[in-house]
Amino acid sequence: MPTAPARPSRARRAWGETWRVLVALLAGLTVMVLVAWEVDTGERAMTDGEVALDFLVGVVALGLLLLRRKAPLTIALVLCAASSVSTLAVGAETIAVISLATGRRWWRIAAAGVVFVVAGRAYAELHPYITPEPYDAWVDLAAGVGMYALFVWIGAYIGLRREHLASLRERAETAEREQASRVAQAQTAERTRIAREMHDVLAHRISLVAMHAGALAYRTDLPPEKVAETAGVVRDNAHAALAELREVLGVLRDPLAGDAPPEPPQPSLADLAGLFAEARANGADVRVDGPVDDLAERTGGLGEAVSRHAYRIVQEGLTNARKHAPWAPVAVSVAGAPGDGLTIVVSNPVRSVGPVPEAPAAPPSGLGLVGLTERAELVGGRLTYGTVAEDRGAAFRLEAWLPWAA
Repeated sequence: MPTAPARPSRARRAWGETWRVLVALLAGLTVMVLVAWEVDTGERAMTDGEVALDFLVGVVALGLLLLRRKAPLTIALVLCAASSVSTLAVGAETIAVISLATGRRWWRIAAAGVVFVVAGRAYAELHPYITPEPYDAWVDLAAGVGMYALFVWIGAYIGLRREHLASLRERAETAEREQASRVAQAQTAERTRIAREMHDVLAHRISLVAMHAGALAYRTDLPPEKVAETAGVVRDNAHAALAELREVLGVLRDPLAGDAPPEPPQPSLADLAGLFAEARANGADVRVDGPVDDLAERTGGLGEAVSRHAYRIVQEGLTNARKHAPWAPVAVSVAGAPGDGLTIVVSNPVRSVGPVPEAPAAPPSGLGLVGLTERAELVGGRLTYGTVAEDRGAAFRLEAWLPWAA
């Protein structure tokens, strides 16, 4: 809802009324002096009582001018009628007519116009020239109509300009609010993206650290060589986690800073071979359906965003399997074609007979599968997961479908 423009201060409103009254007084005195000069030269006949009435009515008209905003039509009609006996009221009458015209209520303007023209003609009849008028009464009437039309035009222009400025002010305020809203949405989206990337990157590394560190805590019978090897794996993955965290948080740095390094490219399907090799090196039994060395060439027409999300889905699938079933092999399938879409399946068997082997695991965050679902939906795909029945028993299956344009 647009905010109302700020009301002017009391001093500003007082000055606005004061200068209008002064202008009306100056205009009325000018006309009154001209009429007095005509009376003094004998061109127009006026008594002292009529001059006094002219002055008193003019003073009252100046006072009534202050009420024009509360009752614009009434004040305009009264001041127009007052001009039939007072030249000092002409200035107040003019300002009242202009103020009435700013509202552009044409029936009100027409009503005031009738009184304006009739009052002007009445003054000419009440205070006629001693010598015959040099022009016809119809010319005098036309001049009154033309003068009133000029006042109405000035008032209508002022009203239109006020509305235009108010409209521009409202548009500027609306644009500022929309810009602030867009900035807030962009910040929220960026925070969400950073949080998603941090989870996907760190969950993979931290799960490796937790698994091997837990093995050191549970397997007290390991030989020193195996302990050193496992500790090295923990150290390397901890360092890698810090490095990847630094890369993700790099997007939060000021892009105008001169020492800000360029943001590295995000991994895609072309990096799956390295991901599988790393998982196998850390003790995971990863079984891939089909070759992955030429996966980048076979998915060359896949969009960059879809390829990046596909990599994160496979990575999170391996991380979940390592967290919850480190003893089980993980089967991965990545297949698809242009027009049919890209299908990713990551599954691992679920132990249904006997106790589950005791194995340390990182505490679940509860956000991995939610983040994967968001990733798939962002590019128009879908993701499902859960325990399903297979030929060899129950298995936890994560399946994603991502669009691949023909």
